[in-house]
Amino acid sequence: MKRYLGKKKLLKIYIDTLDKHDGKPLWEELLKKVKEHALAGATVYKADAGIGAFSQIHSFKVWSLAQELPVIVEIIDEEEKIRNFLNAIDSMMQNALVTLTDTEVIRYKHENFDKEGAKSE
Repeated sequence: MKRYLGKKKLLKIYIDTLDKHDGKPLWEELLKKVKEHALAGATVYKADAGIGAFSQIHSFKVWSLAQELPVIVEIIDEEEKIRNFLNAIDSMMQNALVTLTDTEVIRYKHENFDKEGAKSE
């Protein structure tokens, strides 16, 4: 789809698996907001280990009931849409690192769309 091609912004939100919003996992609530704001999409990555803001190592422990593991929510879209989204979610995040960088989408293929971006039958 042509509307996804070209210069875009890459948003990364670094949180962890124990972060919550209204008692639910924060990453799930962020995905709901992505859908509400009609962003192009989002991907959530859960890491095996990482070092947080206070230089503590967070890693998987077999015997631990609550795993505090790093999570990255990654979104690519137009800058204006990303900034509107950030304003809407700001109050949801108590502890987070948020980065925004330039990126270029050079190819976007989807089986339900043809080369011109028209929906296939």
